[in-house]
Amino acid sequence: MTQKYFEAAHWSDKPEAWHEVSQGVRRRILGHASTGMMVFYKIDAGAEFPLHNHPHAQFGLFVEGSGLFRVGNETWKMKSGDTYFIPPGVMHELKTLEKCLVVDFFTPEREDYVPEALEPDG
Repeated sequence: MTQKYFEAAHWSDKPEAWHEVSQGVRRRILGHASTGMMVFYKIDAGAEFPLHNHPHAQFGLFVEGSGLFRVGNETWKMKSGDTYFIPPGVMHELKTLEKCLVVDFFTPEREDYVPEALEPDG
């Protein structure tokens, strides 16, 4: 269910909020509304997000860890504290060098991720 943009909400961290989306990659939808979605990733060392794109703008923060992030024709070596922006439609992939904690924000909301989101606690 898409959270209504004009309704306040909060979500608690619960075991059932986490989903293994590929080998070594777990994610939790932190919060969302029609205008955007915040997602928390726990990624094992050596894991890969294959090359892909989507119609959403993507902002991100490497909270912990490091990896090689190919965005368009560039490769960025990302580390704790680094942030990024990927415009809609730009091809990108990530290969982690060590265990990573990453927070992404997508705008608008990722409709394909909504089924993983829990109902708000309040």
